[in-house]
Amino acid sequence: MLLFIGSLGGWEIFFLFFLALLFFGAKKLPELARGLGRGIREFKDATKEVKDQIEEGAKEGKVK
Repeated sequence: MLLFIGSLGGWEIFFLFFLALLFFGAKKLPELARGLGRGIREFKDATKEVKDQIEEGAKEGKVK
């Protein structure tokens, strides 16, 4: 998904923001952005936890 966002120019991002503003309204956008931020943070935390568990398992496997 991030590769798709990287290929967007300034006008495309502005147009998408304008559509979101029309669709959701000005009062809902900050709430949606906060929810999206929380979701991304939880996803990053979960992936970090899985990565740490894998690394810990690999270290235990080498020690034995």
